[in-house]
Amino acid sequence: MSRKIIVLDTTLRDGEQVPGAKLNVQQKMEVAQQLKRLNVDIIEAGFPASSAGDFQAVREIARTVGDSVSITALARAVKSDIDAVYESVKIAQNPLIHIVLGTSNIHVEKKFNRSKDAVMQMGVDAVKYAKTLLPNVQYSTEDASRSDFEYLWRTIEAVVKAGATMINVPDTVGFAVPEEFGDLIRRINERLKNLNENVVLSVHCHNDLGLATANTLSAIKNGAEKVECTINGLGERAGNASLEEVVMGIKVRESHYNCYTDIRTQEIMRTSRLVSHMTGLDVQVNKAITGENAFAHSSGIHQDGLLKDKRVYEILSPEEVGAESMELILTARSGRHAFKNAVEKMGFEAGEGEDFEALFQKFLTLADAKKEVYDHDVFYLVTNHRTIDQSDKQLFELESFQVVSNDRHPTATVSLKKGSEIVTDSAVGDGPIDALYSVIKSLVGLDVELKDYKINSLSRGKEAIGRVNIRIEHQGKMYSGRAMDTDIIKASALAFLNGVNAALLDVVHA
Repeated sequence: MSRKIIVLDTTLRDGEQVPGAKLNVQQKMEVAQQLKRLNVDIIEAGFPASSAGDFQAVREIARTVGDSVSITALARAVKSDIDAVYESVKIAQNPLIHIVLGTSNIHVEKKFNRSKDAVMQMGVDAVKYAKTLLPNVQYSTEDASRSDFEYLWRTIEAVVKAGATMINVPDTVGFAVPEEFGDLIRRINERLKNLNENVVLSVHCHNDLGLATANTLSAIKNGAEKVECTINGLGERAGNASLEEVVMGIKVRESHYNCYTDIRTQEIMRTSRLVSHMTGLDVQVNKAITGENAFAHSSGIHQDGLLKDKRVYEILSPEEVGAESMELILTARSGRHAFKNAVEKMGFEAGEGEDFEALFQKFLTLADAKKEVYDHDVFYLVTNHRTIDQSDKQLFELESFQVVSNDRHPTATVSLKKGSEIVTDSAVGDGPIDALYSVIKSLVGLDVELKDYKINSLSRGKEAIGRVNIRIEHQGKMYSGRAMDTDIIKASALAFLNGVNAALLDVVHA
């Protein structure tokens, strides 16, 4: 029988410990609301004893989303910490106190400078006190993967007898390997079920050796009933097990793990982008599930296979995690099949024989020069190659631009070319990019909403790539545009214009 895996998200506690990722109360609230939509079982909302601001944030999260999601917060094994957790989470319908205390020799000897029995008694006393406040108490045996097994088990046995309802086994410094960690969980699980079958066994893995997801999935296979994860794998040092990777690993290989979660996977991408936006920390482009290239394909061999059947190179669909459908990136490595597909997607005939081959060679020449070829590039390739009436398909080109940046009235003047017509206008904005996009929106005559904007350096200050996602209001659809240039303002303008042209092409050929 398939068993449910409980998902605790600790983005707002462990994830926020990343340098530079500190969130204010309002930002934490927004992330918590999205975690509720994602349908996580438990939100670890913070470390309330650390500051008045964190206490307030945890309390507000408990008040606003604690009606349907269990809320917890972290406490050291001291009364004042436990009181802070209780006071901040008690308003939730299903509050949980989370206590952490080390069990490895290095923690006991160096961190606490006490005997093993004395440290164990600290944990027992903390659990007993927490149980006088709330019925649900989780106990984390910090640095469990480097602990002496028999001492680790004696600690677990003692705190369970003291009233702990969840036992969390952390790989705190990412030291474990999957086979070893799986065996540790199996041994603990066998003893725990004999001791008290109602106690939930949980794991919390860090990614110092890049094994957090693998260790977590190994633990699940060996009896763990709950996982602690973060969005985008945020966390101390190299981060935590990534929620999206663990959840989709379970879903895609359900027959192997024989379990499931209640996560609404279609909310994964939205959650990832929100956390990235709020923390200011980008997701690496090739990251599993939520990376920008996770569902993009540029290899001609891959593109050919995907166009024949998506299952050739996709084990899950982008739509399952709330991402846009697979993206075929046209580059010099793209084959004839991918290029032909791009041409026909726009409503053109790709042609055959020598005519198509001549067009394809022009594409390769352009791809060598541009690195990436976009829809509007394909449009011009085809229309310039053949005598085609373009009167209903003309796109916008950037003729010239000037941006004046200052702290009073940032201004942009832009000239766009469409066919033989050139239109020019100016606009003031909140900054140079806002002014630039305002005038482009005015010139193209579309109600465009900018949903996402990013500019990145591709080299040591030499070349920048702009990426934008826009929504055209009357169509209600999202379009993305990308462009590269040594001028970051020009790259931004071209990326926005490429998104607009993608929408225009979609209208013409819908």
